[in-house]
Amino acid sequence: MPVHRNGNLSAAPWQEFVLEGFGGGVETQALLFAVFLLLYTVTVLGNLTMIVLITVDARLHSPMYFFLKSLSFVDLCYSSVIAPNAMANFLSASKVITFAGCATQLFFFSFLGTTEALLLAVMAYDRFMAICSPLRYPITMSPSTCARLLLGAYCGGCLNSIVETSLTFQLPFCSSNRIEHFFCDVPPLLQLACANTAVNELVMFTVCGFILMGATLAITISYGYIAGTILGMHSGSGRHKVFSTCGSHLTAVSLFYGTGFAIYGQPGAVASMEQGKVVSVFYTLVIPMLNPLIYSLRNQDVKKALRRLGQKHAAM
Repeated sequence: MPVHRNGNLSAAPWQEFVLEGFGGGVETQALLFAVFLLLYTVTVLGNLTMIVLITVDARLHSPMYFFLKSLSFVDLCYSSVIAPNAMANFLSASKVITFAGCATQLFFFSFLGTTEALLLAVMAYDRFMAICSPLRYPITMSPSTCARLLLGAYCGGCLNSIVETSLTFQLPFCSSNRIEHFFCDVPPLLQLACANTAVNELVMFTVCGFILMGATLAITISYGYIAGTILGMHSGSGRHKVFSTCGSHLTAVSLFYGTGFAIYGQPGAVASMEQGKVVSVFYTLVIPMLNPLIYSLRNQDVKKALRRLGQKHAAM
């Protein structure tokens, strides 16, 4: 711990942090390593499969699958920011991460997490246009429009990440350098600051709450119109197809936004670190692993594309 010669605490910045993780002995750490390795492997394989499948199959070259491929890419990067470093720490005695490394991890974690939240809202808007205005859909959701919507999600993620990272790392960390988490996140870092963090907590609550509530409102309005359109459909097959695609998206939205709100969308969440670790595993590894399964198991187009890809490789 940085100290003055008289023994008092100094506000000199730490050069490195220690990620405490989940604690436990060698056997516990080995078990955690195995669990994280399994989750991360399935995540990488599932999302890479979706990216390759949508890229090579011309029948999936539509706005909906353009955004789904983008979601798979974000999920792949999102889990890669956290999992490899966490697994390395499970096998390490020191569990050290540098100050710069911690700031970089927080930046990309916040950037990709916010981008995914906004991207899910964009995907809801895409479904709204496809179902409620099918004749205008090809014009409204042109390739250039899709690219702008995706860029907007990335820009929103980048802006939020810059605000959170800069506000967090301008604080003096002098009480301890031991982070009660398995990666660098805002709530556990705020607990290490030897300064008033009320402004930081307020900004985090306001910004994250605004993003979550704004995106949730966009999704709710989109699906409100979609529900009205579905009720007016006379074709049973048409309703089934709409339910299959929208059901997958609503499942992904519920998982991601539910866990996001549990951690960042309420003022008291900053203090519940132990609960936060468990929930963090869910939204950094489990949800990115589940998304490809959610979208493939309930989507006939993806199932058919997988069969075509399998038959093509079998014939080679």
